[in-house]
Amino acid sequence: MKIKLIALDLDGTTLRSKSVLSEETKDTLEAAIKKGVHVVVATGRTFTALPEQIFDIDGLEYIITSNGAYITRLKDKKVIYENYLEPEGAVRMHSLLSRFRQFPIEVFTQGRAYIDRQVFDDVKKNGSDYMDAAYIVRTRTPVENVYDLLLNKKEKIENINIHFRDFRDKEVMKELLEKEKDITVTSSMPHNLEIGGKTTSKAQAVAALCRILKIEEEDVMAAGDSPNDGAMIKAAGLGVAMGNAVDEIKEMADFVTLTNEEDGVAFAVRKFVL
Repeated sequence: MKIKLIALDLDGTTLRSKSVLSEETKDTLEAAIKKGVHVVVATGRTFTALPEQIFDIDGLEYIITSNGAYITRLKDKKVIYENYLEPEGAVRMHSLLSRFRQFPIEVFTQGRAYIDRQVFDDVKKNGSDYMDAAYIVRTRTPVENVYDLLLNKKEKIENINIHFRDFRDKEVMKELLEKEKDITVTSSMPHNLEIGGKTTSKAQAVAALCRILKIEEEDVMAAGDSPNDGAMIKAAGLGVAMGNAVDEIKEMADFVTLTNEEDGVAFAVRKFVL
């Protein structure tokens, strides 16, 4: 097969710990771009939460954010694809999640992630034993009432992120959410659940970009480590799981590469593209 597009998750995949993009991975991706291959970031992060190093990749053209809610063209920062929660779905999620306010939520809208100010201040002051405190303080925008924001921005909700200290609570909530219509439920970290629109996924966004670029999906290599990467990995002609990926991702992949700390993305790109 001839790889024409590489779709890459960020955290746990392209990035090492502490959101570091290694020189080896950067150089390898730039070599693929120079060869004429489109390299596309496909992340659960909002656009404003992207690490600055990503923009240093010479030739990077497109970024998929919020698990496929947006595709942004970098040369002019134009959003060329959108896939939101239906407004009715956002209202239903407000009603459901309001009953479980003990679980902190974040609302992603218009490229930014919002969190209750009370939660933000507590995490900033005291840290957290299950949330990434430094990441939240760096990338989240505090508001007085995130549930009000969810209703006020119901037309443009990219994603709703729920945090759980106890995995048992996560499983109970997952069962509740899976009974709902017109939403997707996924996860990018052990302690969270993420709610998107009925057809919102990295796979759908990659497929849309393939249509724009006139590329067949069988000519796509996709790499990831978490459940929110699963559909993208299954849809790609070559699905790559990281060595640190959860078992369900490894089982559906065509190839398991090295871990993110070992620059597994660079290893796979050298093997299959360069």
